[in-house]
Amino acid sequence: MCRTPLTRDKDAPARGTGRAAWCGTLQKFDGNCILGRTHAPLSQTQSDTASMIAWKIVYNTFIVPLLWALFHAASFFNEKIRRGIEGRRVLFGKLETDMARIQSPRRIWFHASSLGEFEQAKPIIASIKARYPHAAVIATFFSPSGYDHSKNYKLADVISYLPFDSTRDTQRFLETVRPTVAVMVRYDIWPNMVWNLSSLSVPLILANATLKGSSLRLWPGAKQFHRTLYDCFATILTVSESDAQAFRTVTSMAHIEPVGDTRFDQVRIRSTDARNRHLLPASITAGKTVFIVGQCWPEDEEVILPVLLQLQKETPNLLTIIVPHEPTEDHLDLLEDQLEGRSTFIRFSEVGNYTNEQCIIVDSVGVLVPLYQYAHLVYIGGSFRQGIHNVLEPAIFGVPVIYGPKHTNSQEAIALAKNGGGFVIEDQATFAAAARSLITDNDQRTAAGAIARAFVESNCGATERCMKFIAAYLP
Repeated sequence: MCRTPLTRDKDAPARGTGRAAWCGTLQKFDGNCILGRTHAPLSQTQSDTASMIAWKIVYNTFIVPLLWALFHAASFFNEKIRRGIEGRRVLFGKLETDMARIQSPRRIWFHASSLGEFEQAKPIIASIKARYPHAAVIATFFSPSGYDHSKNYKLADVISYLPFDSTRDTQRFLETVRPTVAVMVRYDIWPNMVWNLSSLSVPLILANATLKGSSLRLWPGAKQFHRTLYDCFATILTVSESDAQAFRTVTSMAHIEPVGDTRFDQVRIRSTDARNRHLLPASITAGKTVFIVGQCWPEDEEVILPVLLQLQKETPNLLTIIVPHEPTEDHLDLLEDQLEGRSTFIRFSEVGNYTNEQCIIVDSVGVLVPLYQYAHLVYIGGSFRQGIHNVLEPAIFGVPVIYGPKHTNSQEAIALAKNGGGFVIEDQATFAAAARSLITDNDQRTAAGAIARAFVESNCGATERCMKFIAAYLP
């Protein structure tokens, strides 16, 4: 059965920098190192159950080759997948060069699927660096977008793609990185990597873990497969007690603990930094009611823009800042076409020439969170498309948040609406009613904003709770 020790052997030798030293330390835990193996384990049942062996055969014989073929076929049609494949072609050369510079015996590896999941890891990484300043942090990504946006992240000593999940590549990765502890964020766990980490007795932690009762992972067959994975984790740190209960139906091997969601901590950290970025002169926002339409898609704009144009007629001091989720030139042109002759507008890149335009269209990335400090009211996009984006970012600024019907992908959006800090709309009519009320009623807007901020603040603290478990594995 796959299981990582809950605590490290205090008598284990200090880690050296070579493969032999690392394997020697791991052999102290389970007597077997798959990298440079010198002898077979005493009993196969010590590391694998019959079920796990069967799933390994199925996964490596059928699923891994199929995934490889599908990814490469899709790369002809999808630029993002193509970038991921190209990045992995030079993965090991770059990784081996980067790791050669690492001298620290403490190597904490974080893996996140993409940018959103890595945001959840950032407060933990910051806490590790504050507590263990000489520890090395290795961060990997599955998605090219996560890698591209994070490759200059200063608190990570090494940033890399995660290799394709073949037995050979995962073993080579672990031989190169030699992690002291591995932290996987949210849900992106790859079987061969998990099984190999467990065989090496590297403590494996799943942070910010969620598992809904309706998840496909709990379906017959899938549940048995995922048991072979979750049994390999030393600790599973869940967002809520309900998530913890769901995980307990899958595995009895891992220590499962509800600690909360580190996203709340990261949002608070980012808001503090954002307040130091003064992107708009006071002369632009003075005397204005600022409405930010954040992370919007064309599907959002079909509902929002006609109402905002009417509200601008009713409220002359209303300043609308529109922040597209993807500020491509085509999207910016579409917005300008919709506003032409009906409102005055200027692009954010030209805001130095502002002459009391009613709309500012943001044509760059990375400025939305700092802009929230100017907002009186926010609409969050995605909720008339595939699913809502981040509602916590505006909420921490004490701003009421409006969003559409497709928000159930976010537990925070559901809770925020229930508490009175968020407002769900269904169409133009309900948006007009909610926005008009919040724009004209200062007391209602202030009260709703206070509820929104209190909601975020009351859920902070997960980072420190996570650190109690991670620190137990750092010698």
